[in-house]
Amino acid sequence: MFKKLALGMLETNCFLVPVAKSGTLYIIDPGAEADKIINAARSMEFDRAEILLTHGHVDHISAAGELALALGIEKVRLHRDDHALYKSPDNHLLPYVPPPVRLPQATDEFEGDDYEVIHTPGHTPGGVCFYFKSMPVLFCGDTIFAGSIGRTDFPGGNLDILLSSIREKIMTLPDDLVMMPGHGAETTVGSEKISNPFF
Repeated sequence: MFKKLALGMLETNCFLVPVAKSGTLYIIDPGAEADKIINAARSMEFDRAEILLTHGHVDHISAAGELALALGIEKVRLHRDDHALYKSPDNHLLPYVPPPVRLPQATDEFEGDDYEVIHTPGHTPGGVCFYFKSMPVLFCGDTIFAGSIGRTDFPGGNLDILLSSIREKIMTLPDDLVMMPGHGAETTVGSEKISNPFF
């Protein structure tokens, strides 16, 4: 089963998802405190590790450089529409979260069949969710939260697009599907249909 770590000043959720079938450890949104992620990863069994990013905001990527170096990861996997944000020197939340350093190269190639990538723009242009059907669980980043949705007042955000993404691509998934957001507690598709004030 996967492990959740809430890290950094913004308590961004980082997930370590081992898939025995492929021998791969997927590390989703390593946003801060690289040492904690590395220690957690080394306690798990895997043949190779990959970094998956739900989007390019600084609080979801800042530990990627240290993590990649420690675990021998050459690239992070990120939707092409967020590559500019990922590399931008303006990607920070000063004074609390400085720009990340030594970030590995980003690629928009998502390989293998361990998960499905669902493009859910709105919070950022390249926001995605990762659907691990074998578990089953949806790692949804900052697209949707328990009782809320991602912010759209940052550059590249768009409320109408975000709401359409959620309605068309998330609310059509099974009601009992567990969703693990980028901040806060887990929820389910069915719960958000009933209780999320945006729907």
